[in-house]
Amino acid sequence: MDAVRLIVNSRRALAGSGGAPDIMTEVWQAQALAQAIGSRLAVYGPPELRGEAIGLTELAGRGCGVLEVPDLAEGALRAAQLTELGDARQALMNLGSLLGEAGIALVGVASSADDEATYWRCMEAIDAADESRDRVMEMLRRLADRDEVLAEREAG
Repeated sequence: MDAVRLIVNSRRALAGSGGAPDIMTEVWQAQALAQAIGSRLAVYGPPELRGEAIGLTELAGRGCGVLEVPDLAEGALRAAQLTELGDARQALMNLGSLLGEAGIALVGVASSADDEATYWRCMEAIDAADESRDRVMEMLRRLADRDEVLAEREAG
C-alpha cells in the first residue's frame, strides 16, 4: 500500500480511538509508520532528504520505544504494509499532520493519566512526535529549496 493511503488510514484510526490504550496504540502505529517512511526515503528518496530521513527513522524508533508495544492482530501493523512511497512531498505533508495529531492526542492522555509512569511515557512520546514532525518539516523545506533551484536553472 502506498504511504499516503497508510497515513490517511492511521489518521482516521487515531481520530476514532477511544480511551488511552487505544490512543497509545495508534500513536505507536504512527511512529512505526514514520520510521518505515523515513527508512524508505533514506534509501530511495531524493538525495537531499537522506540525512533527515535517517534522523526521522531514529526519532520515530525512539517514539515507538517509549510506548509499550501493542498487541496487534496479524497483519494489523500498518508500517509493514508500506509497499511504495509515492510522491514524497505528499507523503511528508500527510505524515507531518499525523505526527502533529499524535502529539495532541498524547497531551490528552498525559493530562488524564492516573499514574506517573503513563504520564512520563506520554511526555517522552510527545517529544519524539514533535521532533519527528520537525524532521518532516525540514524535509519539506529541502524539497521546496530543490524545486526553486531547478526552476531557476530551467529559467536561466
